[in-house]
Amino acid sequence: MSESVHQSSLTALLCRDINEKQHLTNFTQSQFNQHKLSLFDDIPVESIPVPGRPAKPLQVSPHDVPKRKLTTDEGRGAFIHALAHIEFNAINLALDAVYRFRELPEAYYQEWLSVAVEEARHFQMLQQRLNDYGYQYGDFPAHNGLWDMAVRTENNLLKRMALVPKVFEARGLDVTPGMISKLLQVGDKETAEILKVIYTDEIGHVAIGNRWFNYACDQKGLNPQDEFIQLVTQHFPGPVRGKLNFEARLQAGFTQQELDQLKALK
Repeated sequence: MSESVHQSSLTALLCRDINEKQHLTNFTQSQFNQHKLSLFDDIPVESIPVPGRPAKPLQVSPHDVPKRKLTTDEGRGAFIHALAHIEFNAINLALDAVYRFRELPEAYYQEWLSVAVEEARHFQMLQQRLNDYGYQYGDFPAHNGLWDMAVRTENNLLKRMALVPKVFEARGLDVTPGMISKLLQVGDKETAEILKVIYTDEIGHVAIGNRWFNYACDQKGLNPQDEFIQLVTQHFPGPVRGKLNFEARLQAGFTQQELDQLKALK
C-alpha cells in the first residue's frame, strides 16, 4: 500500500479544477472503502491557508457580498451561487478533516469521506441549477468565512468538530426550512427540492460532527456539553441569533442540555 488516505485526500483538497476535485473525492472514498489506502504515513501536517479552488469566484468580505431579492432570476441565481459556494467549501472542509487529523479510528475517515462525497453531490446539483438560470459557478462574488474557521481550528480536532459541524453546519439546519419556504413562494420548486435533499443529508453530517466531538472530549476527559458551550461563547460572543431548529438538532445528536444552554445565550 503505497499511498495513504491522508495523501489522497490532500491531492483532492489542493485540486483547483472543480470537476477533477469531485472525481478525486469520489476516487479517494472508493479506494479507502476497498482498503487500498493506508491509515498511516509520515507526511507532515501543514497549514493550508488557501485550499484548491478555481480563480473565480472573487473572494470578498461577507459584508461586501451583494444582497439580492429572490423575486428576480438574477436574485435567485445569486442565492443558488451562494449555496453552491458553501457546498464547495464543505467539500474542502471534509477533505481537510481527513488529511489533517491522524491516528483516529478507521470509522472517522470513512465518515468524513462520505461527507466529502455528499457535499460534492450537493455542489453538483446546485451547479446544474445555477446553469439552468444561465450562470456559472464563479459569476458572483463570495466570501471565505467557512475556510477561515478551518484555519483557526487546524491544530485541534475538538475545536474543529465543535465550531464547524456543530456551529456552522448546524446553523444550516436552522435556516434551510425557511429558505425552502421562500423558494416555494416565488415558484422555484426545483431549487427547493434540492435544498430538501441537502437538509436531510446535513442532519447526518452534523451527527457525524457531534459523534467525533464527543469522542475528542472523551479522550481528554472533558464534559461535551460544558466544553461546547464554552467554545461557542469564546469564539462567538453574544446571543445566538435566529431561531434554533430543535427537532433537526436533536436528530443530529445535540442533547437537550446543549440546546437549553444555547437558547439561554439569546
